Amino acid sequence: MAIFASVGGAIVRALHLSASMTWEVLWALILGFALSAVVQAVVSKSEMTRLLPNDSPRCLSIAAALGAASSSCSYAAVALARSLFRKGADFTASMAFEFASTNLVIELGVLLVVLIGWQFALAELVGGVIMIVILAVLFRVFLRPRMVEAARVQAERGLLGVMEGHASMDMSVGEGSLLQRMRSPEGRTAISHYFVMDWASIYRDIAIGLLIAGALAAWVPNSFWQSFFLVHHPVLAKVWGPLIGPAVSMASFVCSIGNVPLAAVLWNGGISFGGVVAFIFADLIILPILNIYRKYYGAKMSLFLLATFYATMVAAGLIVEVLFGALGLIPSVRHARVVEAGITFNYTTVLNSVFLLIAAALVVRFLRTGGPAMLRMMGNPPAAPGGSDQEHVCPMHPDVRQRGPGRCPTCGMDLVPTERAPSAEHDH
Repeated sequence: MAIFASVGGAIVRALHLSASMTWEVLWALILGFALSAVVQAVVSKSEMTRLLPNDSPRCLSIAAALGAASSSCSYAAVALARSLFRKGADFTASMAFEFASTNLVIELGVLLVVLIGWQFALAELVGGVIMIVILAVLFRVFLRPRMVEAARVQAERGLLGVMEGHASMDMSVGEGSLLQRMRSPEGRTAISHYFVMDWASIYRDIAIGLLIAGALAAWVPNSFWQSFFLVHHPVLAKVWGPLIGPAVSMASFVCSIGNVPLAAVLWNGGISFGGVVAFIFADLIILPILNIYRKYYGAKMSLFLLATFYATMVAAGLIVEVLFGALGLIPSVRHARVVEAGITFNYTTVLNSVFLLIAAALVVRFLRTGGPAMLRMMGNPPAAPGGSDQEHVCPMHPDVRQRGPGRCPTCGMDLVPTERAPSAEHDH
């Protein structure tokens, strides 16, 4: 009985830690997703391919900016990068977009500030830019045209990954000033849809990340982490952290911003500053996403991406470690918010209450404007277009019909031939 009581107590403490961390970061998550939804509502996905024709510094800068303005879901970023590549975008620019979409997004920065510290948010921004530059150089040196062509042939097969429908949706508003777009009925609807769909695409990773973080904080003693991360060998630790950080991330299976709570536990445990940065970068090489690369681009290209991405993440982590150390920006105290506390009336409770009301308002608008139907299509792939004389219809909005292929003016999805359109009830 004593053993069962001990095990039960350990589980309860892990769950309590996970719940406490969730309460601490809830308002930050809502704020980040809301800001991301606003940006996505005013930036058109349909323009992205035209803006990414090559791997010039200008195009890579545009790719980084567009990635920062998109969803932070790693699976959606990978699917959208493949979509851009299939539509003619440069492969290097597509990968730069993918990197920025998971490492330069607003919600990641907000969560890092709240959970670990502003220095990590700045490091993620600086390191993300450095990583894109290193990746472009590696691709210039090692990526052969025949490999790109083979990847394009594989991509054209259209094998399914994850979040294909989410990647193809484009509800952005293109007319008027930014404020007018956001305040228009279409803009408010687009913001609510992006907000809910981003949550739906990432909540599993966030929940898993918080549960794993709680378990590690409760069950793994700091002495283990200090030994594993070579805390008592300061110089080696600065090198070892960026080298091992991506491997730890790969083993965790957690992607998107769900790995930030894990990063907080690792930082408290002793991993180096650059190791934290490299760990967070590595959400794009976890095993499920590597399998998607294999489907999208073939086995050879997936191995190439693993090698170049890993090398890029390690190098960026090392550079950030040296740069921030020289500038005196590495925190001297490890006090990431891995807390075990109850709900009390403080600023966190006030902020959570305010942002939960905002989230509720967005969810209500989502439900009243056909959102559930779009949500059901989020994981489905866009269908291939039919002939120019065939009638096409929007899978989400069956009242939108025309002869020949096109895009729905309401949700931005590709129209499909009427015989391929799924039958579903829609809210209008």
